Amino acid sequence: MPSASLLAQGAAVGLLTGGVYALLSSGLTLIFGVMRVVHISHAAFLILAAYLTYWMNASFGLDPLLSIFITAPLFFVLGVGVQRLLLVRLKENATMMSVLLTFAIALVIEGGLVAAFTATVRGVSAPYAQTSLAVVGLRLPWDRIIGFAVAIVTFGILMAILRYTRYGQALRATAQHAAAAQLVGINTEAVKGVGFGLGLATAAVGGAVLALISPFFPSMHYDWIARLMAIIVVGGLGSIHGAVLAALLMGVVEGMVLVSINPTWGAMVFYAALFGTLIVRPQGFFGGRLAERF
Repeated sequence: MPSASLLAQGAAVGLLTGGVYALLSSGLTLIFGVMRVVHISHAAFLILAAYLTYWMNASFGLDPLLSIFITAPLFFVLGVGVQRLLLVRLKENATMMSVLLTFAIALVIEGGLVAAFTATVRGVSAPYAQTSLAVVGLRLPWDRIIGFAVAIVTFGILMAILRYTRYGQALRATAQHAAAAQLVGINTEAVKGVGFGLGLATAAVGGAVLALISPFFPSMHYDWIARLMAIIVVGGLGSIHGAVLAALLMGVVEGMVLVSINPTWGAMVFYAALFGTLIVRPQGFFGGRLAERF
């Protein structure tokens, strides 16, 4: 039986890790909320961003956090382009067909990364992220603290955009009722492009954080998309707040499992939570009509 201090250590680190999960899942659930697109390639874009962060650090010595100012705008433009050129063509059964299309995109990204970087495990080393902070007897890794802080800032910017900008209001209207939004003059196709771009921009931020805190390789997106899908289902499809709360909760549980049972059981937390939610409350914590609100 693990000690109370060990469980507290696991919960604290898990909470910080949950903040990173929240960052990654918020963009995915935003895309589903606005477009009703099951974006299977979201994690592949995350890994792509991690590799771009690694390349800029190895080639030019650019700090991983500073690379966000390059990759986030780039991914926003890329997201708008993907929506305008590919996803907009999915008129019938868009939700189901998007699974096939975005899975194909994920395979293309994976193959491109293998061709460009090989399948070797990569990582970015930053001296300031290799130590830990002592707080009331707990040791908190600086890389997780930085990731949590980046997640808070990104989430704050995202919510400010959704609440206080014209495009944000149009995004919320489109998510709540696309047909009604069109009736009041909103160009929903253009709005969907912006929504997809914002979703991929959060993946770019998450990729920089991932490069800082964990080794990565091209096929790693399979593991990440499974975790992220579990989080947004538990939180309620389309609910950013639900995804954040579910990510934090599952991060804490995962951290406690890692220190109390076995590291190999950590990933099982997400699958157990997914199955349990589908059985007990299929709409998630904030499912139903509430899932359409930001």
